[in-house]
Order: sequence, then structure tokens, then C-alpha cells
Amino acid sequence: MSEHKVVLAELSEATLDAAAHLAAVSHPAAGATVGFSGVVRDHDHGRTVLELEYVAHPSAAEIIAEIAAEIAALEHVEAVAVSHRVGLLGVGDIALAAAVSTAHRAEAYEACSQLVEEVKARVPIWKRQRFAEGDEEWVACP
Repeated sequence: MSEHKVVLAELSEATLDAAAHLAAVSHPAAGATVGFSGVVRDHDHGRTVLELEYVAHPSAAEIIAEIAAEIAALEHVEAVAVSHRVGLLGVGDIALAAAVSTAHRAEAYEACSQLVEEVKARVPIWKRQRFAEGDEEWVACP
């Protein structure tokens, strides 16, 4: 059995690099690497989005690390990398980058999907959308 590892788990104000996340999870025992990029799109519910702002609770980085460790501990997982961007993002920017390596493709797809879903469900990050009409709204905000 190989050592499971988290190679990256962070919040970042810097531009995220999806290819770097995939490269980070490269492992000699891995036959599959799967990555995900959550990208800022130019619309939401029929409205034109100009930019997003992500704001994180002080516990967010710790929770991302916990989730990454949980995924890394799954059977067959070799390595995990995940980052969520905070601050102001434009259309086309990556807000969430994730990558997982495993021995086989089915496990890689499943683990990466679980990683993304857990980050979206558990990490306290709120999104402000600014629309072309000049107004804005907060999403996933308590």
C-alpha cells in the first residue's frame, strides 16, 4: 500500500493553475489523474455576470485541509491537490482547482467528484456576483 498524501490544500488570492494541480498529484503508482476547474462564467440565471468576489470565513483553510485529508485517505487514492480562490475574480478565472490521482480511472473520477462536492458543501466561502445592470447579489451566504 502506498502512502496517501495531500500535496496542496489552500485558499489563495493568486491565480489558480489547473495544470499545476494535475502535475502536483503525479505519482508512480497512479494510472489515472483527474482534475476539475470551477471557472467564473459570464451568466447566471439569464443575467450577465461581470465579476465575482469570494470571501472566506477564517476557518475555511482548515476545512479545505480536512477535506483533502479525508479524500487522500480513501482506498486507491495516491495524491490530492485542491485550492479555492478568494478575492475578486473575472469571467474565465478559475475559482476552484482540484486534482486526484489513483491507480484506476473510476476511482480517480469518483474521488475528484467527492472532493469538489465536499469543498462546495462544507467550506464557508461566500460569493458576491456583480451583474451588467449594476446590481449585485450574495450567493451561499447565511
